[in-house]
Amino acid sequence: MGGTAPAAPLVFVSAIALLSLLPVVSANQAILNWAFLVLLYAALAQSWNLLGGFGGQVNLGHAAFFGLGALVTRRLWLGGLPFGAALLLGTLASAGMGVLVGVPSLRLRGPYFAIGTLAVAEILRITVGNALPQVSVLPAQALATYTLVPRYYLSLVLAAGITAAVWWLARSRIGYGIAAVREDEGVAEAIGVNAFRHKLGAFVLSGCFAGLVGGEFAYYHVSFYPSFAFSPLWTFDPLLITYLGGVGTVWGPLIGAVFFLSLREALALRLGELHLLVFGLLFIAVVVALPGGFMEAVRAKGFESKMPNARV
Repeated sequence: MGGTAPAAPLVFVSAIALLSLLPVVSANQAILNWAFLVLLYAALAQSWNLLGGFGGQVNLGHAAFFGLGALVTRRLWLGGLPFGAALLLGTLASAGMGVLVGVPSLRLRGPYFAIGTLAVAEILRITVGNALPQVSVLPAQALATYTLVPRYYLSLVLAAGITAAVWWLARSRIGYGIAAVREDEGVAEAIGVNAFRHKLGAFVLSGCFAGLVGGEFAYYHVSFYPSFAFSPLWTFDPLLITYLGGVGTVWGPLIGAVFFLSLREALALRLGELHLLVFGLLFIAVVVALPGGFMEAVRAKGFESKMPNARV
């Protein structure tokens, strides 16, 4: 990629540095809240993209890992555990479930894998809804000290960290193995790549990142129904964001999250419930016009060397 290869990481680091100044230069809570949501969705989309984009395994049960991370983190935190420890345990719970779900489900191929993971997420959503029907609300002491700024910085750190991890993985030996399995599992096995081990590793890491973002969600919300954290929205929104920005690319989920949140908020304000239909039609138009997402447009403009799509 010549001398311009470091350009994208440099732009990324510069963007993170600028975003870290947002709470300093703006006291507008609406702007800060919107930026928080963009970062949250970008991190969640990046976690889905790790398995669905780089690994080629379309996981329709991503909400299960997000929800478990949110549920465990929230209950441990409100139970008196420091938030950092609660977040760690919630993330580990999601990673553990990744192993339990991944070992049997990754034996399935194509649509069977997608349907199997979707079934797991829906079973968890219904079970949690029945077992925990009450709203989870922050106690009065936590409400009195609630501020958005630390939650914004947490979302910035997680979005930056997950993106950096995916960027590194995409260029590592493991990442090349995951790509080989995605392109042709039989050929990958023939050249010595353990296909199941690579798929399971991507599955567990993807679930681990989703659980981490779920913990961030639990820290952010003043009140929510526990079953909401397992909603299919937490699977399909990051999926849409990834395809809009560019599936199987490092920078696509970041671009897709900005576009997704900006357009959704603008349409919701002007069209109300009708915005869902209009947004769906626009999404179809973008996917048809740019099958590779917005990163395809970037490459078409000749900026590929400056912002590589980073497919492994």
